[in-house]
Amino acid sequence: MNSSLATVAYIGATILFILSLGGLSNQESSRRGNLFGMIGMTIAVLATVFGPQVNSGGYAWIIGAMVIGGSIGLYLARSVQMTQMPELVAFMHSMVGLAAVLVGFATFVDPTATEGFEGAARTIHALEIYIGIFIGAVTLSGSVIAFGKLSGRIGGNPMLLPGRHLLNLAGLLVVIYFGSVFMGVHTVEEGMMPIIVMTVIALLFGIHMVMAIGGADMPVVVSMLNSYSGWAAAATGFMLNNDLLIVVGALVGSSGAILSYIMCNAMNRSFISVIAGGFGTTSAKPAAAGGAQPAGEVTPISSVETAELLRDAKSVIIVPGYGMAVAQAQHTVFEITKHLRDKGVNVRFGIHPVAGRMPGHMNVLLAEAKVPYDIVFEMDELNDDFPATDVTMVIGANDIVNPSAQDDPTSPIAGMPVLEVWKSKTSIVMKRSMASGYAGVDNPLFYKENNRMLFGDAKKMLDEVLTALRA
Repeated sequence: MNSSLATVAYIGATILFILSLGGLSNQESSRRGNLFGMIGMTIAVLATVFGPQVNSGGYAWIIGAMVIGGSIGLYLARSVQMTQMPELVAFMHSMVGLAAVLVGFATFVDPTATEGFEGAARTIHALEIYIGIFIGAVTLSGSVIAFGKLSGRIGGNPMLLPGRHLLNLAGLLVVIYFGSVFMGVHTVEEGMMPIIVMTVIALLFGIHMVMAIGGADMPVVVSMLNSYSGWAAAATGFMLNNDLLIVVGALVGSSGAILSYIMCNAMNRSFISVIAGGFGTTSAKPAAAGGAQPAGEVTPISSVETAELLRDAKSVIIVPGYGMAVAQAQHTVFEITKHLRDKGVNVRFGIHPVAGRMPGHMNVLLAEAKVPYDIVFEMDELNDDFPATDVTMVIGANDIVNPSAQDDPTSPIAGMPVLEVWKSKTSIVMKRSMASGYAGVDNPLFYKENNRMLFGDAKKMLDEVLTALRA
């Protein structure tokens, strides 16, 4: 394939990627968006493999790598449950970061990579390598820590080291200093020491940054790392002189940054405050007695009584949270929804932007369970409808339905927009226990007169509710 044909293929792939992002912005068009993305990636891979930059002697290595990588991807796609998607996304981000680091080192030690570069061009190329490795290393280690937090291997508590901001500043200054040293080297041997030191600091920076973020902010972390992975891909494109990688990386990086901004707005928090350390100093622990905690008793309810309330209701809103994902109860939720709608009940879903552990987590689970798109609404679309709602079911959510966000200025989540489920005629909260959410604060909703608590595993209790409805 000559260079002109490869350029045309790249342009076509870029257009398809833009159409893919546009399609993914809406649930109804998300499948089409995914299809555009897959077609675009296929064209991009073929144009690169058969492009002028690859000689025939390298096809065996490339095909072997594609077979291995494709097999791993196929295995993960078939074996990973939808509830494990946040961990898988974090793992994929780490792979992008690792690729950027490896490409950076390979480009630096390859004598042919700098052929024809002199003066300013050589300096710019060295800067591309340095920045590419730095972004890749931060993405790699940060994504590994995010994977650990999302999978439960690392606790959700933020690790706030004394003087952590000064540590970050000192690390950044060291990186800048060694960057200036790296710009002035003339041999691989001279440049290896500063680039290795920078890589180690970047890896530590990624670990420190994500460890300092609390579990309540993990959706923002995932979108932030998505942005980092895009910029890492763009940096790789600069190193390889690949226009498509630059464009695609910029698309992913900018869209991830915009998504992070949207997520922060949904939590009434600034992006800088999230990076500086997430709110919440505890993770999934019962609220302490005394102090400013809400007073009162909770009113438990059985699955049979829940079914009776749902059967008599004319309007029902379901608010899913991470507990639904953990219990893998989305399919039972769909069966209950289908049964109620067949009986003429107006059933809708209310989705908070940061529900779950990654952006759109609840939407993905509901789509997998075949819940119709037209009954799934964002928080802003439903908040005014709660007073006219007979029953609101909160399945495994906590912080996103906490009245303290509006009523308690001293609360760690003060000002965070929440779903106002307590304004319903009756709210039913499904939880395993009275443990607090990832923000580590108690929830006054549990003690309200019109609220009922359905304790137990969400999947088990919803199965009982469905059986009672059908009886």
